[in-house]
Amino acid sequence: MLSAKMEDYLKAIYELQRQTGERVTTSDLAAALDVTPPTASSMLDTLTERGFIEREKYAGATLTTEGETVALEVVRHHRLIETYLTEHLGYDLTEVHDEADRLEHHISEEFERRVAAVLDDPTVDPHGDPIPDETLEPVDEIGGDTLAAASAGDVVVVERVSDRDPEELAYLSERGLTPDAELEVVEVAPIGMVTVRVDDEEISIPDRIAELIRVHRAGDSADAAAAGNGEAN
Repeated sequence: MLSAKMEDYLKAIYELQRQTGERVTTSDLAAALDVTPPTASSMLDTLTERGFIEREKYAGATLTTEGETVALEVVRHHRLIETYLTEHLGYDLTEVHDEADRLEHHISEEFERRVAAVLDDPTVDPHGDPIPDETLEPVDEIGGDTLAAASAGDVVVVERVSDRDPEELAYLSERGLTPDAELEVVEVAPIGMVTVRVDDEEISIPDRIAELIRVHRAGDSADAAAAGNGEAN
């Protein structure tokens, strides 16, 4: 049986792998989990010994099939819980990530099935992140374009908003920059700021935040935008 900490590492490796398409370095994993590189390295050794990852010195780690299956199940639990908390228990968008982190390791498969049924088998969570289905096939963790890549005059719809920084998420949520919100890009400044109009209010966002917001052009469905992005790649 895996510990919650081991599952956290596998989930983090999965998410980093899907986002970058590359092997995951010890330093990137340590930063994602807020631990020291030696601590991350020690856990990677353990996961390698147990057959959940393959690791090459100086080249990084990648999940084995078994490791990916474990990671996908944890991701599915996490995102279903987030959805249930917002839709049925009145949690705010900014509150659900930490709560789901605590619960994701401890629910049964029967509980998971019942939650999914109550939610009518959702495909995305409240932040717009895709929810793996019960087959635990990998999902597109990128999708769409970043807001930072938009041009002045574009009208876009928010597809996904990163939930990694609660303060930044709260700032965006308070200003209406949440999934399904329609934005008009007013200005893309050379000083690293993107100004958008939301509900007649103009908001300036640093590029580093705009990089965390995934969008598709208004009039395009999120699925079509993701498919087009995949074809372009």
